[in-house]
Amino acid sequence: MADRQEWSDEDIKRRRRRSIAIALILVGMVVLFYVITLVRLGGNVADRVI
Repeated sequence: MADRQEWSDEDIKRRRRRSIAIALILVGMVVLFYVITLVRLGGNVADRVI
């Protein structure tokens, strides 16, 4: 049976910073894709007949 590794405070802080960085990158990508989509669709979206 393997011994469990105890996490030091520094390991926990490093892991939390990395998780926050990944979350910010993902949010940034979502915003970027949203903006690109709006730019590509242009102003014609509001003018279309429903």
